[in-house]
Amino acid sequence: MQTVAAFDRIGEENAFAVLARAAALQAGGRDIVNLGIGQPDFKTPSHIVEAAIKALRDGHHGYTPANGLLETREAVVRRTLTTTGIEVSPDNVMIMPGGKPTMFAAITMFGEPGAEILYPDPGFPIYRSMIDYTGARAVPVPIREENGFAFSAEETLSKITPQTRLLIVNSPANPTGGVTPKAEIGKLVEGLGNHPHVAVLSDEIYDVMTYDGEEHTSLLTYPQIRDRLIVLNGWSKTWAMTGWRMGWSIWPNGPQSANLYDKVRKLAVNCWSCVNTPSQYAGIAAIDGPQDDVETMLEAFDRRRRLVTDLLNALPDVRCATPKGAFYVFPNISATGFKAKDLASRLLEEAGVALVGGPDFGDFGEGYVRLSCAASEDRIETAIERIGSFLE
Repeated sequence: MQTVAAFDRIGEENAFAVLARAAALQAGGRDIVNLGIGQPDFKTPSHIVEAAIKALRDGHHGYTPANGLLETREAVVRRTLTTTGIEVSPDNVMIMPGGKPTMFAAITMFGEPGAEILYPDPGFPIYRSMIDYTGARAVPVPIREENGFAFSAEETLSKITPQTRLLIVNSPANPTGGVTPKAEIGKLVEGLGNHPHVAVLSDEIYDVMTYDGEEHTSLLTYPQIRDRLIVLNGWSKTWAMTGWRMGWSIWPNGPQSANLYDKVRKLAVNCWSCVNTPSQYAGIAAIDGPQDDVETMLEAFDRRRRLVTDLLNALPDVRCATPKGAFYVFPNISATGFKAKDLASRLLEEAGVALVGGPDFGDFGEGYVRLSCAASEDRIETAIERIGSFLE
């Protein structure tokens, strides 16, 4: 049996493989501290759950428009105005079944043999996987520890060629926790003025998760690129709704932007029809309801990132920069003598600690591992103690 060659180019997100192996070890009686998966360990706030239940009881369980309920899109408009100061139209908002469909749609729109797409490395592995799937050339933009894990505008712009179709940026960033300063983002946008053929996908899923006085700068605040900008966001991280599969994206609309919005709407019609209806009502409640649970979760992530950073830096041959965003730490383990994936594998099998090797996020991830802060402080202390015992 012969399959289409493009499917042989699809990669994976190895955090899910680590999750599966950790679950198998736990089923066998092992005590595993799972710091591998990028999933908040908090429950979805109760008023959001109740909104979904009410929607079902009220009969909201049929199809919706492919781009999402107008009420849900209007909620995203309100939230975007609150967080960025920018007013967008509901006709620019697509409700998506998670964040990955926006990546898939944007990358497949611009990727084909002969095209080039720039992506952060280390970065979310699906960027590279989908670029390879389309047959485009994946061009990594190094995300360097010495730069605070922020992207460099100068280095990014230097990678652009006449074949470049799309640039992917991510701040606050997975897996590094880096936050790119506003001044650097401004330099990037200014430089993109010399490259009007390049579209931009800005992954802003961790937008509210910044610390130590850092502030997220949305690319929506730069009107000069709005006609070629796609912004990815969603409910999964901010409201602990990973399993609800609820995301949104903001697309340019109209002929001046190659009708990108209508293209993604047609893709939705052909692929997933529409997003789960009661989940959309839950999404409205998340945006418009009380944010106390969000604040509690962010305060916990703030404490945990400082705790795990301090504990890791006390280990032999480990160096860990304090992350400025998201809920990950990305320690440098190159001095331990281990390759990153080998260390991650042995820590899981021998020490009972699940984490992810840096190369699973790109070639420039060698020498690093990613730990999620989605565990209690007691469990984090247990994990780092086990890592220390293993390294000694």
